[in-house]
Amino acid sequence: MITPAQTTANDYQIVVEPLTGEVAAWHGDVLLARSERARVMHETRLPPTVYFPKEDVVAELDTEPDFKTFCPFKGTASYKHVSIGGEIYNRGAWSYPYALPEGKDVEGYLAFRQDVATRVEHNGGPIEPVVSGNISGPMVDWLLREAWLAKTPEALIAALGQKLVEEGIAVSRISILIWSLHPMIAGRLFVWKRDGNEVKSHAPSYDNLESPQFKNSPFQHVADGLGGIRQKLDTNPDEFNFPIMEDLKEEGVTDYVAMPLPFSDGRINVLTLASDHPNGFTTANLGLVFECSALISRLFEVFALTSNATSLLETYLGKRTGARVLGGKIRRGDGDVIDAAILFCDLRHSTRLETELGRDVYLEELNRFFEVTTDIINDHDGEVLKFIGDAVLAIFPANKGRQEACRQALESAKVISEELASRSTDQVALACATGIAYGDVTYGNVGSRERLDFTVIGSAANIAARLGDYGKKSGHSVVVAGDVASEMNFRFDALGALELHNVAETVEAYGIATS
Repeated sequence: MITPAQTTANDYQIVVEPLTGEVAAWHGDVLLARSERARVMHETRLPPTVYFPKEDVVAELDTEPDFKTFCPFKGTASYKHVSIGGEIYNRGAWSYPYALPEGKDVEGYLAFRQDVATRVEHNGGPIEPVVSGNISGPMVDWLLREAWLAKTPEALIAALGQKLVEEGIAVSRISILIWSLHPMIAGRLFVWKRDGNEVKSHAPSYDNLESPQFKNSPFQHVADGLGGIRQKLDTNPDEFNFPIMEDLKEEGVTDYVAMPLPFSDGRINVLTLASDHPNGFTTANLGLVFECSALISRLFEVFALTSNATSLLETYLGKRTGARVLGGKIRRGDGDVIDAAILFCDLRHSTRLETELGRDVYLEELNRFFEVTTDIINDHDGEVLKFIGDAVLAIFPANKGRQEACRQALESAKVISEELASRSTDQVALACATGIAYGDVTYGNVGSRERLDFTVIGSAANIAARLGDYGKKSGHSVVVAGDVASEMNFRFDALGALELHNVAETVEAYGIATS
């Protein structure tokens, strides 16, 4: 039976019609197929496509066994290479061996790519395209006028699910996977369920992406750029080998769709829909979502851009500094003069370690050093401003007073030295030299007009670095300026008034040997 035309002008349409008379497909002067039983498919936004019965195809074909694509309307397409005059057109023809209901009337028929069938002749006259209507109505109106008001991606996916249900689409579950720019988190997965209007979010790690569960999932298939997936769970059950289909079937899902949700930078995110209606989704249902997917993608991209900007700034600048930049402190000279304890922690014997361990192992140990110092400094309300070669520069603002800032810095230095010592082995012994000073510093942007660095400038930062250098010579793991030591009830070794490189006046210093 030939698929009847849709009656609603603004629905997404797939119309299959028989072509009366003879139809022939040519590549230049080479005949590819000739038939009096050909059919033409009209699909919204696409040019008419002529399908030929396979027995009426005369072109030389070779099956492509390892490649297929999935259309949410027509089903799984299998491909054939077409040989013409010694030239091979890879995947130049396709067919739907087990078509979905919308494409049943071309099941088993074969169509050619436009660059393969360069000319199609129909003795019944030209094949005119069906005029497609515009997708409009409450759904599009909501996307244009109201969807942007959602304050979070969770709120947006919940509102989207509710709106689809209001439009008569029997969607029971929506999931959206958005990739992120984060050193540990691969992305964010949002799942909405109609029952209870519940939204859950999850942040899969990069390790999760290596798991068999993800690798054998629709998410991986779509994200790899292999196109969308449509699985009616009561039709062709062996067509897909995705384990999640069995789980969804047990939940009462009858129809499942996964489609690309591309961002403007080319990254392919994933949108999935599940239906529990006995007949699943209709062509009009999916067509509406398909036509609106670009706008839905842009709405989620706004949230992703903000999240990525925050993640990148926190990763490279730290939370406090990242928040300042994101808050508008982006011009050269933008900054504040603040009182703070400055900590400069330098890995000892770095050159020897690289020579003895080799570059790869040394980098692993260097990253371990950075991880230990960063975690401990964060735990003591400090912030790592930057890694300088094999050293760490951190700041402890005096938000709770001078004594507390100095205490946090000193406690961090002691714990770092102790932690590195506890992790040392006979093969790898990590140790550091730390200098701490206190004073007012400029905390803000310096650099050229086009390349800025958010850092601290001031004598306290210079003194902290020089005290750390002195500790390497004196054998003290931690060396602090006199005014820092005076704030602490702790036993120090008096080191006297030190003359430090590039420091105008002598600095009274005290040391702690923690390892």
